[in-house]
Amino acid sequence: MKGAIAIVLHHHLPFIRHPEHEFFLEERWLYEAITETYLPLIQAWRALERDGVPFCFTCSMTPPLANMLRDDLLQQRYRRHLGQMRELADKEVERTADDPRFAPVARYYQERLAGFADLYEAIGGDIIGEYARLQDAGHLDIVTCTATHGFLPLMNGDRAAMRAQIEVACQSYAGHFGKRPEGIWLAECGYVPKIVDELLAEAGIRYFFVDSHALQHASAPPVYGVYAPLHTPHTGVAAFARDPESSKQVWSSHEGYPGDFDYREYYRDIGYDLEFDYIRPYIHPDGIRLNTGLKYHRITGKTDQKDAYNPARARQKAADHAANFLFNRQAQIRHLSAHMDRPALVVSPYDAELFGHWWYEGPWFLEALARAVHTQQDEIELTTPARYLVAQPVNQEAWPGLSSWGGGGYATFWCNANNDWVYPYLHHAAERMTQLAQAHRDADGLLRRALTQAGRELLLAQSSDWAFIMETGTTVEYAVKRTREHLATFHSLADSIEGDAIDEGLVAAREAHWNIFPELDYRAFAGR
Repeated sequence: MKGAIAIVLHHHLPFIRHPEHEFFLEERWLYEAITETYLPLIQAWRALERDGVPFCFTCSMTPPLANMLRDDLLQQRYRRHLGQMRELADKEVERTADDPRFAPVARYYQERLAGFADLYEAIGGDIIGEYARLQDAGHLDIVTCTATHGFLPLMNGDRAAMRAQIEVACQSYAGHFGKRPEGIWLAECGYVPKIVDELLAEAGIRYFFVDSHALQHASAPPVYGVYAPLHTPHTGVAAFARDPESSKQVWSSHEGYPGDFDYREYYRDIGYDLEFDYIRPYIHPDGIRLNTGLKYHRITGKTDQKDAYNPARARQKAADHAANFLFNRQAQIRHLSAHMDRPALVVSPYDAELFGHWWYEGPWFLEALARAVHTQQDEIELTTPARYLVAQPVNQEAWPGLSSWGGGGYATFWCNANNDWVYPYLHHAAERMTQLAQAHRDADGLLRRALTQAGRELLLAQSSDWAFIMETGTTVEYAVKRTREHLATFHSLADSIEGDAIDEGLVAAREAHWNIFPELDYRAFAGR
């Protein structure tokens, strides 16, 4: 083999769970991701298994998402959501029966949703368990992420706060997958040299991911560019960098595959197109129009006049694009192999939700890519960073540069005029949590519960999702509320602990509501 491709899918959503409301808008993010991304991916992987096609992908699974996917309440609510979608799809088959443009699409959705319902029940509603099975079968390498997607470069150099984000993530991973993780996706690919790598080594992490410029601005010029990892000095933890060429070819809606005119148009949905009285039972109870996931048009072009979507045609186009992607990687790796003394590794990381949610045909693309790699050539293979390190254990040593992904590449998306106000409060709370954990190293009973819940509140406040939402301008009120609520509750608990007047009712209520990290040990915040 001349080289390999490592496809990395970052699975993440912020922890959103509101048992106090029968319907909560932001919970739909999870239900949409299950229907549009996670079940389609599982369906594609099972098809490859059925046909005996070897494949391997790397998937990060963040602790908030893993906890939500295994939450009984959210599983129950997802089944209700899927049932409503199926009911709407059945009505759509009747409504479009005499429309030759859209009747085939309606029938397609009806069958597809029925298949997803069967698949969800076949795995017992346990998406994490199915991912674990695929990992045990050698098809997936699952890595963790900072505990609540905490963005390490903006933690003010606080090693205790960073260590807690990493250690709690490892504990959570072990609870779901039965072992400690070997790799980690640093939230927003945020890396701080000589701190993060040392903390990862302490936690037993072998590798992590950075954006391209982290290696380009490493402490020593990378001999192989982004096509082989760097080992950080003294720790041996490996940094794998994103290949910009292959990444852009997939994620860009303007220059990449997702913008093809045969693919499904994301921005046309019957939740907005149909009569309000007809669609009302399937959108927000307050009458707010929402995406239903039933979209009848293809991109067509830069025009308001969209043609009907043809799933079979789109699936064939996804296979064509997979073949083109493979052809381009072959040419890329042939060129690289002439200048390297080892197989080149092309690392292509993406948000998992690109595949299915944003780019509807994305899971078909990945399935077709695996088939093409297996049947159409013998120059390159699909691999994972973990497997690459086994095959190539000796690599150049250097520290990647401080970096993130996202606009600007240096954390500006998460620290700007729209969201920078949060960081002094987060820094103060983190310092206070460390002091509490150090002052009560052997707590038990109610004191231990209060310390543990204080740690949960801090972790939830540290989620980078809130700063992200404040910058993008979507559901800003919710992001601000969550940040303030978790910080306020943290300080209430801290005050009660310091004043020896813990309110058991408050502790119990917050434990029941924000039930993430049941295995949390508050001493993770004590530092070393």
